[in-house]
Amino acid sequence: MEKLDGKSMDLVQMNIEALKQLFPEVVTEGKIDFEKLKLVLGEEIETRNEKYEFTWHGKTQAMKLAQTPSTGTLRPDKASSKNWDTTENLYIEGDNLEVLKLLQKSYFGKIKMIYIDPPYNTGKDFVYKDDFRDNIKNYKEITQQTTKANTETNGRYHTDWLNMMYPRLKLARNLLREDGVIFISIDDTEAANLRKLCDEVFGETNFVTTFIWQRAYAPVNMNKFASRNHDFILCYAKKIDYLSLYGLSRSEEANSRYKNPDNDPRGVWKSDNLSAGPVVESKVYPITTPSGRVVYPPKGYCWRVTKERFEELVADNRIWFGENGNNVPSLKRFLSEVKSTITPLTVWTYQEVSHSQDAKKELKELFDDQSVMDYPKPVKLMKRILELSTRDHDIVLDFFSGSATTAHAVMQLNAEDGGNRKFIMVQLPEKTDEQSEAYKAGYKNICEIGKERIRRAGEKIVEETGKTDLDIGFKVFKLDSSNIKEWDPDFDNLEQTLFDLQDNIKEDRTKEDLLYEILLKIGLPLTVPIAEIDYNGKTIYNVAYGSVLVCLEDEIDLDLVHEMLNHRSEHMSPKVIFKESGFMSDAVKTNALQTLKKHGITDVRSV
Repeated sequence: MEKLDGKSMDLVQMNIEALKQLFPEVVTEGKIDFEKLKLVLGEEIETRNEKYEFTWHGKTQAMKLAQTPSTGTLRPDKASSKNWDTTENLYIEGDNLEVLKLLQKSYFGKIKMIYIDPPYNTGKDFVYKDDFRDNIKNYKEITQQTTKANTETNGRYHTDWLNMMYPRLKLARNLLREDGVIFISIDDTEAANLRKLCDEVFGETNFVTTFIWQRAYAPVNMNKFASRNHDFILCYAKKIDYLSLYGLSRSEEANSRYKNPDNDPRGVWKSDNLSAGPVVESKVYPITTPSGRVVYPPKGYCWRVTKERFEELVADNRIWFGENGNNVPSLKRFLSEVKSTITPLTVWTYQEVSHSQDAKKELKELFDDQSVMDYPKPVKLMKRILELSTRDHDIVLDFFSGSATTAHAVMQLNAEDGGNRKFIMVQLPEKTDEQSEAYKAGYKNICEIGKERIRRAGEKIVEETGKTDLDIGFKVFKLDSSNIKEWDPDFDNLEQTLFDLQDNIKEDRTKEDLLYEILLKIGLPLTVPIAEIDYNGKTIYNVAYGSVLVCLEDEIDLDLVHEMLNHRSEHMSPKVIFKESGFMSDAVKTNALQTLKKHGITDVRSV
């Protein structure tokens, strides 16, 4: 019976196994022979000492951080959740580095779009240092204190920021689908470094573009040289060849430009310039208008089409000479023949996607005119990103979720287009300033603001649209140490240590705590359907319609094992999981394994 430990997926071992599959000839006695690997790769391997490389102090340690398994878990918090039994959305409180590690197995290759708005490193932002040795302990210590800004007087100002971002982006990339895409908001302070960092993590060839968002509409005259009124949004694909950005819906304003002054049966159209440059001699010819006027293309230009093609267009009533028949000819473009979506420009004005003041106003309206967050993003901006990159049933991840604008926008867009996108929000429970409006209103940390925003926004959307079938709920999970005790012997009292480990589950943890840790370990999503079955006062968890059966009770007997068999999937052999110390006796345990094996169940594990 395989035993589950208290660690997340080992990414290094996963990469080694992938290399073994790709290049079995480089494996010697179970280990990778890197000299052989170099030979197999041939000329593709870089052997020169001098090469272009983006590096900084601490980069090697940052790499190790991404590769080190987490010893944490995510504990369910039903009390602060909404619609726990039906929702497919998640809100996770905790250090996003550890959370990303814990999500690796369950959400590997499943996220369609990631949006993050990380600290801009302006000197006022909080950038905390991870601890390679025990990041869970480090996280708990940090959340007990008021966080400190990464000031410009810090000698490793940019380095600290890069060391924070690198492992998180490495882990985030794993979660993207093959056609997945990431959008990252940033300003001038770290834009250049972020571009180089993303080139390394995602690959230069997977750079899509940099969008520019006009976040302000009025100059700040106290600025010394220029009043910056924009942010950047970097966009990278996981694999550019698989990426599809869907384009933007045509607005009513865009469609209103199409008219039908000549009552063409093909419907509304708009005129398009018939001239183009540079000059092609075969496309320079006279055109006689219906009024008898002879016209040529402007100097330095030619007509877009040959004379023969022009005559075909005239015959098909696709050339417009104006209502009086005397104008320079133009081409009729019919709305019915143009793309249903518009390719986005890279500059997004505040008229299109709102500005920072609009975002603050949106949030204040939700929170009874209280200013609970300084720099939220507008819902319209997030809807633009979602519209470009997602469709029905896609999963969206934001692991610097702040005031949860992304979740708000997901619910809003689902209401508008009938989609069923799901969100995963991750946020550090960073304390609010005791002098802030948020703190005085009862929101002691940022997570409290984010969760309340989702609650209020969801109710408002349902009220405004009347769509009661929208998923406006969310399951809350909180980062904590594993539910499983570590082997940490007291050599002065070894007998007591061994006695304590007879039950290796921590005393203050519930069966549900342990159940969700098991889901993460075996790679099932946290929103998978779970049915609780009561059998003689003991609980059996039927997970994913019988594909996993879990019993975490004590004093398990064979009757309970037979009851579990009644709930197994008809389509596949299930995984069965027990508590290591849960059986009435070793004899019962042995008989239980034989009974399960007799029914074709061989994947039996313990915690």
